[in-house]
Order: sequence, then C-alpha cells, then structure tokens
Amino acid sequence: MPDACPPPADAHDADRALAAAVLAGAPGAFERLVRDYQGLCWHIVDRMLRHPEDTRELCQEVFLRIHRTLHQYRGDSALKSWIAQVAWSMAVRHLERRRIPVVDLDGDGPPLEELAGHGFDLEAAASDDERVRHLHVAIESLPPLQRSLLALYHLEELPIAAIAGITGLAEGTIKSHLFRARRRLRDLLEARIGVPA
Repeated sequence: MPDACPPPADAHDADRALAAAVLAGAPGAFERLVRDYQGLCWHIVDRMLRHPEDTRELCQEVFLRIHRTLHQYRGDSALKSWIAQVAWSMAVRHLERRRIPVVDLDGDGPPLEELAGHGFDLEAAASDDERVRHLHVAIESLPPLQRSLLALYHLEELPIAAIAGITGLAEGTIKSHLFRARRRLRDLLEARIGVPA
C-alpha cells in the first residue's frame, strides 16, 4: 500500500506542513507544535524575565498568540525562527510595560574589530560544579538582553544572522552585546573563583 502522505523534502516543507496541520485543526498538531518549541520559548522568555511564574504565564500567552497568528507564517524562514521572534517580542514588551530596562546602558562597548578576540570560553568556565554555580550567578547579574542573547547563541546554538532575524537587532549590535556579556562574566568569575582571562 503506497504512502498517502510522503515525507516533506526539507525542513521548510516540514515547517509548512506542521503549520498547515495546525491551521486545518488536525488532531494533535498544535500540541506537537507546542511540544517541539516549548523549550525554545522557555529559554527566550525566562532569560528575559527571570521569574518562573511570569515566564510560565508569558509562554502560555506566546503559544496563544502563535495559535491566533499562525496564518501569518509564510514558510520563508524556519518555524523555529518565527516562533522565537514572537516569544522575543512579547518578552521585550512585557519588560517595557513593567519599566524594566532591557539593556544596560552603562557603556558603548568595544569596536567591532575587537569582538573576534573576546578571549572568554563559557564551556571552560563551567568545567566543574562550583564553577557552574558561579557561572549561573554571574549570568543572572547580566541585563535581560545579554542573558537572552547568550541563551540564543550558546544554548539554542543559533547563528548571529538567525538571532538578528528574531530580535530585529543588527548583527554588529548582537556581537557587541555578546562581547560585553562575556567580558562581564569573565570579570565576575575572575573576582569570585579566579578564572583566568
């Protein structure tokens, strides 16, 4: 018996097929979308808000918004990027409504040519349990924007171009914030546990 529905040819086809299934009200389609992307949503929102109850509530609102606006997804980009963009914009608006600064405005940051040689390795800094604990405390001290960009870049392993598409920030701005976040983490960890520069 031939397969009535051949598998999608590529990831964009799979994304479009999932979106179409959700829009058609196929049983379990929206639940699958939530299951596939709830971790991504949590990483973005939690890194911005740092409050578990607010994060849980806002993640629910993100998926409600996705359900209402999925018809706007055209399949030109990865569904992951589109969902991340919705989560990002809702988290930023949440912080703005509460008058919580999204960025730390205490410096202009380095010129872009210095960004390549940031000299701080997050994985090396987290090589044992105590260092991991100190690293998490240091990350918590970062402004919401820097925490989120670190999560997208290091946890979600998204390229800078994809992060730019999600956040609407210029690639140079993202690199600058990542550089400042790493520098601040390095300084904090050096002071607490002597991580070399």
